Amino acid sequence: MKIAVIGQSLFGQEVYKELRKEGHTIVGVFTIPDNDGKADPLAAEAEKDGVPVFKFPRWRVKGQAIPEVVSQYSATGAELNVLPFCSQFIPMEVINHPKHGSIIYHPSLLPRHRGASAINWTLIHGDKKGGFTVFWADDGLDTGPILLQRECDVEPDDTVNSIYKRFLFPEGVKGTVEAVRLIAEGKAPKITQPQEGATYECIQKKGNSKIDWNQTAESLHNWIRGNDKVPGAWAEVDGKNVTFYGSTLVGNGTAAQGQPLDIPGASKPGVVTKAGLMLFGNDGKALLVKNLQFEDGKMIPASQYFSAGKTSAVELTEEEKTLSEQMRAVWQSILTNVSQVQDSTDFFKSGAASMDVVRLVEEVKLLASNCHLQNEDIYMNSTFQEFIQMCVRKLRGEDEEEELLVDYVELDINKMTVKMPHQLFINGEFVDATGGKTYKSINPTTGMALCDVSLAQINDVDRAVAAAKEAFEEGEWGKMNPRDRGHLIYKLADLMEQHQEELATIESLDSGAVYTLALKTHIGMSIQTFRYFAGWCDKIEGSTIPINQARPNRNITFTRKEPIGVCAIVIPWNYPLMMLAWKTAACLAAGNTVVLKPAQVTPLTALKFAELAARAGFPKGVINILPGSGALVGQRMSDHPDVRKLGFTGSTEIGKHIMKSCAVSNVKKVSLELGGKSPLIIFGDCDMDKAVRMGMSSVFFNKGENCIAAGRLFVEETIHDQFLQKVVEEVKKMKIGDPLDRATDHGPQNHKAHLDKLVEYCQTGVKEGATLVCGGKQLERPGFFFEPTSSLMCRTTCLSLKKNRLDQEVDDVLRRANDTEYGLASGVLPKTSAKPYVAAPFGGFKQSGFGKDLGKEALNEYLKTKAVTIEY
Repeated sequence: MKIAVIGQSLFGQEVYKELRKEGHTIVGVFTIPDNDGKADPLAAEAEKDGVPVFKFPRWRVKGQAIPEVVSQYSATGAELNVLPFCSQFIPMEVINHPKHGSIIYHPSLLPRHRGASAINWTLIHGDKKGGFTVFWADDGLDTGPILLQRECDVEPDDTVNSIYKRFLFPEGVKGTVEAVRLIAEGKAPKITQPQEGATYECIQKKGNSKIDWNQTAESLHNWIRGNDKVPGAWAEVDGKNVTFYGSTLVGNGTAAQGQPLDIPGASKPGVVTKAGLMLFGNDGKALLVKNLQFEDGKMIPASQYFSAGKTSAVELTEEEKTLSEQMRAVWQSILTNVSQVQDSTDFFKSGAASMDVVRLVEEVKLLASNCHLQNEDIYMNSTFQEFIQMCVRKLRGEDEEEELLVDYVELDINKMTVKMPHQLFINGEFVDATGGKTYKSINPTTGMALCDVSLAQINDVDRAVAAAKEAFEEGEWGKMNPRDRGHLIYKLADLMEQHQEELATIESLDSGAVYTLALKTHIGMSIQTFRYFAGWCDKIEGSTIPINQARPNRNITFTRKEPIGVCAIVIPWNYPLMMLAWKTAACLAAGNTVVLKPAQVTPLTALKFAELAARAGFPKGVINILPGSGALVGQRMSDHPDVRKLGFTGSTEIGKHIMKSCAVSNVKKVSLELGGKSPLIIFGDCDMDKAVRMGMSSVFFNKGENCIAAGRLFVEETIHDQFLQKVVEEVKKMKIGDPLDRATDHGPQNHKAHLDKLVEYCQTGVKEGATLVCGGKQLERPGFFFEPTSSLMCRTTCLSLKKNRLDQEVDDVLRRANDTEYGLASGVLPKTSAKPYVAAPFGGFKQSGFGKDLGKEALNEYLKTKAVTIEY
């Protein structure tokens, strides 16, 4: 089709580019005049392609179309007008001129929120659903028939910018192009807008965006985020008009420690904290504002309200002075209407706009790759002097860290105060799940709830993946030097060691692990794992390859090992923190970002880990933790198109399902560590005491909740009775009880469903002819306690070997041991046993899965190999 594109901005530019890719002919682009000599992005793109561009300052005067303008438009011969983003009033003579008419993009679910401030009002009203409409253009009232609509969830802390960036922009471009496709195919509907639910709110301007404090905290939050960034919600503070940006709702358990700030009309004074300015609604609930802007345009972190302007100037080194002059030249190239950039030159008062902010951030990356700026940094340091001081502080690592807000559940237990986060961890913040959904995390020792934990929903997975993707593609993590990445992981391991008693206590409370075992193995090996992989960060390397070519010695080929991108990790409940460490440490060392789902029944050490990672300085979005169900959260991870790798430890049945979903979604890379059914063969010449210890360890270690537990024992007949007798004697000595008691050998089973399954297994075994030697039933006490159990199925599992073993008899038992669809671990006493070590690869074969955790080989699960050939 012959299309006229009428509009402006990056959105208009992207629609224009996609329409050309679809094969349409763009006969003209109609956009706004240049601003200070700079063409609008849509105009610049079209001019580059040689497409006719018209820059009319207006299309009509006093409500009447300008004949010359309409004439120039008509001469293009357009069959359809596409208005992707248009700030001008287009006369109906133009709207109705093409044979297919005109379509326009609108950022709301019409008929709700008609008008130019639709996104603002979607947020101000606290709508749970947002979206966009492509409709047949009318006389400017947004009442024309609907062609296409797409909706999305509105997240609790969405701003105009975030919802536009996440959904309205990318999906809006696709939707507008799809609408054109439907028109070309003759399938485009014209659905009359209903009157029911129709709203038309005023355009949000500075004058009518003043905050009314007589509202709930949620309403205040919606008002502030609905006006962020334009026009900005404001109120009078200390006799000055102050604008509020970056609002988030705060959990009820978050303490407000800081300096009070009187705000006229507010139900009670605000509090200036390290995290920002805490405000209160008339319902007593709180919200937090991160940034403030004064009437002169100066923006500051809200946490610095009482100390703004008190920071002493940094004296620049000679090298920093050179960088300063390079930065000054960049400012000069952007601020073309300024004759000379002085220290006092203000970026915005000199005519810079939002696109100039983006350009400045990118220019800084080229000059100083370690100076990671956000757009907010420019707004808050708008003069050149402030800008340079800020850049130098960042390069020196002196920029102030943002305080992490954590709504803890606190328990005084095990001779310490345990602080447990219980919300989702997304993009560097603890946040509630969509809809505020929660579930009870149960203490298996008592059977009672420990706390309410946020229950992630599909929308939360999408938020976490988007944060991880941005951190990988655009953020500091993706550009970080590998050695610096290793330093961060070492720092995290140090913090875990400092909190090892607290982590072990949480592990005991949440999973029933015996505290001493949790301290040594669950937590101890986790720390070892992060330290091990931290050392690999700057040692990941490719190789050079000799190749055949027509002209000898004129080519060189080498390989690069590169991170994959966003990796999803799903872990089981038997070793909550250790399973996290085995996969996450290698994943991070390779340079990827992570979205991890802990087992729903054991989420708390993963959330504490998230807190420690944030305190170690991991950039936002690198690590995201989502407690939730496998059917919902795990499935969405498997299906998500932006997840490039999924690592899973769990059952074979679920592993098969995950593998299928990953293949269908986007052929994402998969590694699976699945069921064991591990054999242990014990020969008669073993050390009996050692064999008993190892046999019991293989079966009862961690309450039997162990992927490499010896599910099948083969004992040589000559020692069978003696071995069984000693095992029973030792089992009866085991102390069952509170896992926090240092004398306890055997704590409760992890959760009730697992306990019930153990009881069922014993009952089934007896029915099938097994002899229950000891144990086999639940203890009559609170919690999920099960007696350590020994049973004997039949003597065919014993080795019928004489004193002088025959090779064929040994071969027979090895055949029987290997006669399984599983292959995770095995042992032969007196010589070998199955035990993981951080430097040795661990993983299964056959239906025990594929891929490796631990060791150097684990890195390959989170890397891709790229071959590069250079001709010279």
